[in-house]
Amino acid sequence: MQSNKSIVIIGVVGGSGSGKSLLSNTIVEELEDLESARVTVLSEDHYYRDNSHLSKTQLDKLNYDHPDAFEHTLLKEHLESLIAGQNIEVPLYDYATHSRVKGQTLPISAQTSILILEGIMLFTDENIRKLMDIKIFMDTPMDVSFIRRLVRDQKERGRTVDSVVTQYLETVRPMFLQFIEPSKRYADIIVPHGGKNKIAIDVIRSKVRELLRHNHA
Repeated sequence: MQSNKSIVIIGVVGGSGSGKSLLSNTIVEELEDLESARVTVLSEDHYYRDNSHLSKTQLDKLNYDHPDAFEHTLLKEHLESLIAGQNIEVPLYDYATHSRVKGQTLPISAQTSILILEGIMLFTDENIRKLMDIKIFMDTPMDVSFIRRLVRDQKERGRTVDSVVTQYLETVRPMFLQFIEPSKRYADIIVPHGGKNKIAIDVIRSKVRELLRHNHA
């Protein structure tokens, strides 16, 4: 890491429905008053590859739970830009069309002092891992994660029960066992009791405070 780095990057990884977003939002709440820190959450989902050039038949055959589904090279470039003090424009992803929204981006300011980066495959990429100051893994039982995903995909993404179950059995579960679960070994902190785990939050808060002091020393 660069000695003049002024941003703290926290990686939050876990299977789909493991509680990553809840933990990320809880961290934001806990850090809002921390030395006037500017906290931003960035989801790996923004970096799904743009597949707008593919037919529906081709789209249906894609594995969205594989590391190759993400454009990690672009994510790495964006993280390095933030570390270098440059603003970034994050792509927006449309789950319905499996493509990036044309002409729209999510701006993230270089003034961000704490970036919470959450996703399923972040720890599978060594180059991205190296840019993280704290690596957290959400160790949630698979049945709990599946139920959360089932409810979310029906409510938020217009999916049918059959399609969610089929995708879970064909790709989500196998990819979790092949890529996500093994990446737990890279974590600094493993959170076993969900996004409101008070002990984990206190540990994270203390470590972030230490890193911020070091960065501004």
